[in-house]
Amino acid sequence: MSNKSTKGIWSVITASSVGTLIEWYDFYIFGSLAVVISTKFFPADNPTAAFLSTLATFAAGFVVRPFGALFFGRLGDMIGRKYTFMVTLLLMGGATFLIGCIPSYETIGFMAPLLVLVLRLLQGLALGGEYGGAATYVAEHAPVGQRGYWTSWIQTTATAGLFVSLMVILLTKTTLSEAAFDEWGWRVPFWVSILMVLVSYLIRKNMHESPVFAKAKAEGKTSANPLKESFGNRYNLKFVLLALFGAAMGQGVVWYTGQFYAMNFLKTVMSVDSTQVDTLLGIALLIGTPFFVVFGWLSDKVGRKSIMMAGMLLAIFLYRPIYKAMYETTDVTLKTEMAEKTKILAITKENAHQTIDSVYTTTKEFTDGTQWTQIKTVHLEDGKPIIVDGKAKTDVKTTVTINSSDRWMLIFLVFIQVIFVTMVYGPIAAFLVEMFPVKIRYTSMSLPYHVGNGIFGGLLPAISTYLVTVAKDNGNPTFYLEGLWYPIIIAAISFMIGMFYINNKNNSND
Repeated sequence: MSNKSTKGIWSVITASSVGTLIEWYDFYIFGSLAVVISTKFFPADNPTAAFLSTLATFAAGFVVRPFGALFFGRLGDMIGRKYTFMVTLLLMGGATFLIGCIPSYETIGFMAPLLVLVLRLLQGLALGGEYGGAATYVAEHAPVGQRGYWTSWIQTTATAGLFVSLMVILLTKTTLSEAAFDEWGWRVPFWVSILMVLVSYLIRKNMHESPVFAKAKAEGKTSANPLKESFGNRYNLKFVLLALFGAAMGQGVVWYTGQFYAMNFLKTVMSVDSTQVDTLLGIALLIGTPFFVVFGWLSDKVGRKSIMMAGMLLAIFLYRPIYKAMYETTDVTLKTEMAEKTKILAITKENAHQTIDSVYTTTKEFTDGTQWTQIKTVHLEDGKPIIVDGKAKTDVKTTVTINSSDRWMLIFLVFIQVIFVTMVYGPIAAFLVEMFPVKIRYTSMSLPYHVGNGIFGGLLPAISTYLVTVAKDNGNPTFYLEGLWYPIIIAAISFMIGMFYINNKNNSND
């Protein structure tokens, strides 16, 4: 480990963090707009299936991240950290921009979801190479005994990227009319990416190679075959597996539950107004983000393992009470309705297929200021409802506009989840870096991180949403809690492996 002072490290942090933040922004803009995207790139006949398909496409980007980790990790250990994550930045930015250019399903049919899937896979490959490079680069510049603190700044970029994506969406929504945003404005956040990538490229191109890697390369101590040395060596493979199942797997599901699942839950299960969700989630993330640095710094003092395991344990026991409280906060069956203010409006409206639908809009108000709106669209043919499986073909969209006190209650409940995220995520970059030697570090740390986050974490929104949907269809009164079994079980397994088989020892001497 470097013994130099912190002089100049802020330029390293800035250059690394700006690029990594932009890559996370690019990656998460898709998830932040999942509800809108499901109506643009997938058949509109079944909104639930379209949304699940969107989440599956979102998850596909996570699934390929380990392959990006292997491909770019190998390059990073052979050629260098700097040049490798320059390539990943440009690949990510280009794919994100092009997603915003794809015509809708109504225009080009099944080519639309296919093209989105291909570009989403490219995003996943790029992110698979970016994170390991940035974390390794910063860690190899950090002074002795301060790796947790300095690498935690890289950890903030994932949450900051999500925050920036929400803010860009909110700004676009407030600038444009609702109709304009729905028609074309949702593409703007994807297009904005190309400008951000250009700025990051200009910052990064003047960076120098990691001094630790440069020294190893000058002394001829780099690996000729990082993949073989990382995974063909039984001793090193043991640490790769421990890093995955004892830390990264649990960290991955806690991260995505506290941020993306919380967002999807608020929008699709609780039916809270999308703009309100983006705002309250943005506030919770803004308040919680500094704790990445707090727990990264604390891990230098008390060890990485104890903080990460505590975060997992808290999540395991508190997720169900937290989500129960979230659901009940906006559950209109628990509120007092002002019946005299209930309104029902019935109109006929031409749809995108140039046929007529009957649209029934019901609005209700409650004594605490909550407003409830339900739009029921009955699809007609020759003036009569279209019958599917013995029932009229109907789409129902419910929106709950919450009052100020409920909004702050939800901000608090999401904030608690963000704290769990900062506990497991703040120290993990330093933890992974210190498990492996310089010559195979990029490859060895990237794979468990991206399998844990990309597969176990990335599949969470789709699996959990599916579990909730099935439970609801089966009449389970607590259907909204069933999606939590996936992160709880995965985190519990990771906690037990981490507690029994991982120690706080630094396995790397540099």
